[in-house]
Amino acid sequence: MPTRSPGFSTLAVHAGAQPDPTTGARATPIYQTTSFVFNDADHAAALFGLQQFGNIYTRIMNPTQAVLEERIAALEGGTAALATASGHAAQMLAFHTIMGAGDNFVAARQLYGGSVNQFGHAFRNFDWQVRWADSADPESFESQIDDRTKAIFIESLANPGGTFVDIAGVAEVARRHGLPLIVDNTLASPYLLRPIEHGADIVIHSLTKFLGGHGNSMGGIIVDGGTFDWSKSGKYPMLSEPRPEYAGMVLHQTFGNFAFAIAARVLGLRDLGPAISPFNAFLILTGIETLPLRMQRHSDNALAVAKWLKEHERIAWVRYAGLEDDPNHALQQRYSPKGAGSVFTFGIKGGYEAGKAFVEGLKLFSHLANIGDTRSLVIHPASTTHRQLTEEQQVSAGAGPDVVRLSIGIEDAADIIADLEQSLARV
Repeated sequence: MPTRSPGFSTLAVHAGAQPDPTTGARATPIYQTTSFVFNDADHAAALFGLQQFGNIYTRIMNPTQAVLEERIAALEGGTAALATASGHAAQMLAFHTIMGAGDNFVAARQLYGGSVNQFGHAFRNFDWQVRWADSADPESFESQIDDRTKAIFIESLANPGGTFVDIAGVAEVARRHGLPLIVDNTLASPYLLRPIEHGADIVIHSLTKFLGGHGNSMGGIIVDGGTFDWSKSGKYPMLSEPRPEYAGMVLHQTFGNFAFAIAARVLGLRDLGPAISPFNAFLILTGIETLPLRMQRHSDNALAVAKWLKEHERIAWVRYAGLEDDPNHALQQRYSPKGAGSVFTFGIKGGYEAGKAFVEGLKLFSHLANIGDTRSLVIHPASTTHRQLTEEQQVSAGAGPDVVRLSIGIEDAADIIADLEQSLARV
């Protein structure tokens, strides 16, 4: 009789976890410790030399963190994962593993404002250059590629607009040029969409958002798809050339299809240090257990709210891929038939000032710079998350002066709509 593969909801509860062998505790314990005792000198040497897997120091790995990594790798269909202190930390370590001074990468300009800022400003301090392309046009990435390009970066479901990207189309461009495709899958989560199945090589998440789901803990993660040949071109020396720190070990040769996750840990996290805390890892693990239930409720509520807003006289436009007449609907049906997610934008008549007034008049919604909470959240990006961008950049990123972004929670849809209605009546 063939062995049955666990379903998504089963993996969300059980992947990576076993009862604690010492106490029998069913929930994964919080291993709140800085370091771990070695069996003997040979054991310590084997751990430090990457000849044996195990725990050394919580900056590098921790048993609570390890369960989180295994669970998300299973949910995304990857070979291994590395948890970090935040989504930004995950992006930094992913690029640190493949970039050198003077290298560049091509990114979709339709990104979370914080990523636009990180790529366009902070990364310059490492002499890493970003080149911008249009996520709606896969071929626009090709014109930006040269012999110093090391990767292509997109969001599967772009923030703040909630638009789906043709991952397979962008992946084809990456394949033609021998480049890894890195996909931020934060807004969709693996419940709605698994980018590796569509050609992604590396998946990034801000665990702070839907995977944690409760607005109580920071974290990020890198998932290694195990699909890219890091030795073929010679462009990725941290993976394909001998490492002096590890007695000349070639990481891709030694670790194969999970070498990227290993390199990000032992060459990046080890030295740069953005480690996730064991307590945050525990909270995020707990949140993941209800991910399938929450994501479906988020998507169902968001569709109901988008339909209501679309008919309101004070609303100029609504962009939600779940609406049948939305220009992004076909991509949503192709990549995420279970739903279009929680986050979307709309334009309020009256522009910048009306957007600010509307946000300030809401009562059930929380006005804050986050998404992916059980609670409904709202923000006016032009005055907050995208404030550091020029107006041209704001419009290009889908965060123009009239734009309001909603992250629809799991409350009763009727209560969410009632709060929107009372605030719109005041504007």
